[in-house]
Amino acid sequence: MSETRTTSDAATADVAADQPVVIDHERLAGFIAEIFRHTGCSDAEAERIGASLVGANLAGHDSHGVIRSALYVELLANGVQLADQEIKVLIDSGSLMLVDGQYGMGQTVGPAAVALGIERCKELGVAVVGLRNAGHLGRIGEYAEMAAAEGLVSVHFVNVANSRLVAPFGAKERRMGTNPCAYGAPVAGRRPVIHDFATSVVAEGKAMVALHGGPAVPENALVSAEGEITGDPRVLYSFADGQRPNSMDGPGALRAMGEHKGSGISVMCELLAGALTGTGTAGPRRVRFANGMLSVYVDPAQIDAAVGEADDGYNGIAADYLDWFGEAAAINPDHPVKLPGDVEHERRQHRMANGITLPAATWASICAGARAAGVPEATIAAVSGS
Repeated sequence: MSETRTTSDAATADVAADQPVVIDHERLAGFIAEIFRHTGCSDAEAERIGASLVGANLAGHDSHGVIRSALYVELLANGVQLADQEIKVLIDSGSLMLVDGQYGMGQTVGPAAVALGIERCKELGVAVVGLRNAGHLGRIGEYAEMAAAEGLVSVHFVNVANSRLVAPFGAKERRMGTNPCAYGAPVAGRRPVIHDFATSVVAEGKAMVALHGGPAVPENALVSAEGEITGDPRVLYSFADGQRPNSMDGPGALRAMGEHKGSGISVMCELLAGALTGTGTAGPRRVRFANGMLSVYVDPAQIDAAVGEADDGYNGIAADYLDWFGEAAAINPDHPVKLPGDVEHERRQHRMANGITLPAATWASICAGARAAGVPEATIAAVSGS
């Protein structure tokens, strides 16, 4: 029977072991922040990156969690993403704003753009904010959660300029990014309903997690260069000695979720988040790698006030529906019906209490990124708490 190591068991948990590592979320966030302090990020930005990546792991979105840290180190080192950038307002016509992230870290420019949208929506009742030229924005559900915490409904469409990973429905060649969407709806007295998903069968990060010893992806998640439907993540990557597996020029592709429906949503993300914001799309024009995001915010309280239904308007109607939804008879009584965001909430509670489990290969990747950033060996070893 195999044993799961904790970081108190081994100071250098990335060395010569194939067992998973379990680490407390606060300790992990501190370590990730330390990595990015060594890349030239300010303390505040480094802490945001650590909190955001670990927050994705806590929610069970490991594809957008700490496994991304080595990639971020590489993007900073190569000047693809830049430390401590501020958003630049290009258009402000009241309810419509367009801001430029200037290739800053997504964990800085993303929340800044969302904060503008929240502020403007509270003032006017609705706001549309386009964010262009952002670094990797991480888990998009985080931004829907930010808006919901302020009582606002929001929708977010995201694309990745110059990222060709996903084949359209019926194709075997790449034409799209993984293009996530997130929807957030607060309901008084309840957890907000948050729906956050990639428009591919799985996010690229989940293929990377599988490649690094994590959970397997579905058998229909990818398509090979020969048109074979497969669950083998290796078809997505090219491999070179001494280099991180490269998803950008592997022989195969991810597949769009939901057949033609998911493929169509992904196209709309390219148009709304990529073309409309000016960030660029997956192709054919070659542009700098960046995220684009189009966000729409609505204040339900202002709608209720306008139609005279403040006492039993949006919140009352929504609560009635959610109660009725949850009463649907389950196919398997041991697996009751869940709302969007319920699974993430359960995982967050479990992982906060029990630690975050990382496959050995993922931990090794994180430590390799730390070394590449210049973090001393003693600091890496100190993560163990020994």
